[in-house]
Amino acid sequence: MRIQDLGVLNGEILLFGGVYSNLAALEAVIDESGRRGIDPANMICNGDVVAYCADAEACSGAVRALGCAVLSGNCEVQLASDGDDCGCGFDDWSVCSVLSRDWYSHAKNTVTLENKVWMGGLPDRIVFTHEGKRCVVVHGGASDIATFVWPVATDDQIRREVALVQSQVGAVDCVIAGHTGIAMERVVDGVRWVNPGAVGMPPNDGDPRVAFAVMKGQSVSFERLSYDTVKTRDAMIEVGLTQGYETAITTGFWPSEDTLPEEMCR
Repeated sequence: MRIQDLGVLNGEILLFGGVYSNLAALEAVIDESGRRGIDPANMICNGDVVAYCADAEACSGAVRALGCAVLSGNCEVQLASDGDDCGCGFDDWSVCSVLSRDWYSHAKNTVTLENKVWMGGLPDRIVFTHEGKRCVVVHGGASDIATFVWPVATDDQIRREVALVQSQVGAVDCVIAGHTGIAMERVVDGVRWVNPGAVGMPPNDGDPRVAFAVMKGQSVSFERLSYDTVKTRDAMIEVGLTQGYETAITTGFWPSEDTLPEEMCR
């Protein structure tokens, strides 16, 4: 397990992930970080730079050029190892699993070897201290890179994930995760579990704005951001990625709702 220790971070920290090959959204978040005066040294990406949208190579290059800390997501692991699928952890014949074949193939064919090698060297855990609290970044969960910890997860599931990650990196006060694409914050036994949401795809709520979070003081602020959704949609159509995610970009609703817990479906 590769663990990157960022040491002590001061000031506001911008947390983001799930870029999903959405270049216009990524550029909007980078612009927003500049507007807020947050330096790349205080930005952390929790993985899945590449996925549903058209600009896998451009997003990989843009994140590398930004120079922020980047965690390995399941998509990075699969691309770096020349895997046959995205390794997202969905059931084999779920809508998302079926639709992923096209976008994963597109990403696999367009991301350069140089960027795949970069992906292969990304850390599995990132740790840092902020405001006296020790934090760890995972992708899905501590038990598996593609573990789903949804906002409706039981306290016991979160408790198990926290216990496991603490056996890996030591005691922590906060776990920052991703993978689900839906923002959340929970506190279980005094440990916070935070998911900043996804930059590249809206959280299935009918609002096309994408999500990130900012840690400041002892709190986390969950933010939504507008960007040029038509540009992203048209780029997907141009390269033939028309499985339904191109519609989700502008409508805010996923074509793959069957992956959600029943209580989170419309």
